[in-house]
Amino acid sequence: MAISLNQKVLFTTKANSFNSGIGNKHGNILIGNRAFEFYNDRNPEDFIQIPWQEVTKVRAQIYFGNRYIRGFFIDTRDAGTFNFVVKDAGKALKAMRDFIGSEKLVRNKAPISLQNLFKHKK
Repeated sequence: MAISLNQKVLFTTKANSFNSGIGNKHGNILIGNRAFEFYNDRNPEDFIQIPWQEVTKVRAQIYFGNRYIRGFFIDTRDAGTFNFVVKDAGKALKAMRDFIGSEKLVRNKAPISLQNLFKHKK
């Protein structure tokens, strides 16, 4: 049985984790006073726990002219990068900001921008 790192959970929502090589995992994220946690709906023993001191950066995936937040990437010191698509991503980022600080929340840079693709070169 998985044991939560948090003493108090402040925010929870549905999410998909895209960390495995094939497909995604549907579950719930819990944002609490000690860690970010993801628990798979199908297998409760399949979980991700990231303590706040391990988080180096959270990169938000923002689309449609800053009107829609799809999800975010969490970069950690030792475990690498985790990709989550979240139902209430804006609220989740606001809850995380209290624990990691505003300086660690950044926008994710898109690899290809349509604006730059069709720009005329002078």
